[in-house]
Amino acid sequence: MTLGTATGALSQSAPLSAKESDPKVMGWMQGFPPPEDKIITQPDSVYFSFPRLRWSVCHLREFLPTEEISRGLGAPIPLHYPSPSDFADLRTQIDALTFKPQNSNDDMTWEESLYANYTDGMLIMHKGEVVYERYFGCLEEDGKHAIMSMTKSFTGLLAEIMVVEGALDDTALVRDVIPEIGDSAFATATVRQVMDMTTGVKYSENYADPNADIWLYSAAASPLPKPEGYDGPNGYWEYLQQVAPEGNHGDEFHYKTINSDMLGWIISRVSGKSVTELASERLWRRLGVEQDAYQTVDGKGVPFAGGGITAGLRDLGRLGQLMLNHGELNGERLFPAEVVDKISAGGDRSKFGDGFPTFGAGSYTSQWWVTHNDHGAYAARGVHGQTIYVDPTAEMVLVRLASFPQAQNGFIDPTSLPAYQAVAEYLMAR
Repeated sequence: MTLGTATGALSQSAPLSAKESDPKVMGWMQGFPPPEDKIITQPDSVYFSFPRLRWSVCHLREFLPTEEISRGLGAPIPLHYPSPSDFADLRTQIDALTFKPQNSNDDMTWEESLYANYTDGMLIMHKGEVVYERYFGCLEEDGKHAIMSMTKSFTGLLAEIMVVEGALDDTALVRDVIPEIGDSAFATATVRQVMDMTTGVKYSENYADPNADIWLYSAAASPLPKPEGYDGPNGYWEYLQQVAPEGNHGDEFHYKTINSDMLGWIISRVSGKSVTELASERLWRRLGVEQDAYQTVDGKGVPFAGGGITAGLRDLGRLGQLMLNHGELNGERLFPAEVVDKISAGGDRSKFGDGFPTFGAGSYTSQWWVTHNDHGAYAARGVHGQTIYVDPTAEMVLVRLASFPQAQNGFIDPTSLPAYQAVAEYLMAR
């Protein structure tokens, strides 16, 4: 089962609270050996069912093969923090902030929202300084956490850099870049339609439906030996070669992960490098990060461009700050400012539809979510509560890593998005 597809395991109807389901409280994988009923294993998707997922999101290399996104050999560039006393005061003040969740008249505090959303890590940067940092559950200061579909935003950012720098033509047809795509529905889509997920391709990502395409994709991409009698595609790219059409290219936004893996193939073909090599070269080696990241791969070693990255909380904050600074960090320009200008401006809002009511009337472009709110905020987002939230007006970057029992962010947005707005307004008024 590949990362991002095992999330279909059903959560309990009345799940344990964040404190009750803390992996340390549950006792997962503790002891030498752990008790039999506390062992979490492959190949069954049970490792990503709640409450086990609260441990697994920090331990994916123990379940799946990966490739490294290397930070190189240089020393990390330290982040800026207030004095210890000011930092403690800021935490107290932010924890006590109140807001009203969507469609509610009851106040909730910032700290209550962290537990309500099963937060594993929270980092807030304001004007380039870390003003809030907390760890919960399986995540420690030196740990790493699965970022799920935030991976898509890495892939989209790399593609947009290539487009702005002239290395990739976003008006080209996929078949002209990847001739092997054959008669797949992707063949006649443009690169830009793949980047913005406005392709007309058949693919159901309904985790609750056992016959959904997501499970066929999972079987193809699994790095484990194929079961006897399996005659389907082997690997991400073989699956993409047999995708059927559904609707017309360019008509509407439809969130379908296969677009991200198609985009990963495109940028790898054009650059001559895997997405892990590209991310290392263009981002990780130049951001001053503290830790290598890693990305899961299929049985042929192809990185999962739609959801396979695991990384550290602070390093994701560095990426968010790079976006806020329009491609510049630590005195170095990593890519043209036009890259962020295009992403933050958003996509065609008329194509976004009403499939994400808790997110609002936003748009999607280059694999980033754009709110079009008064602050011009945009975000990388992943199931179970992952986000890099960039608020240009407040000069704020917020990173949350989480292990919410249900995959869909629609269950989390009603408390999260108002909370982000509240802390942004607080920071602006400091």
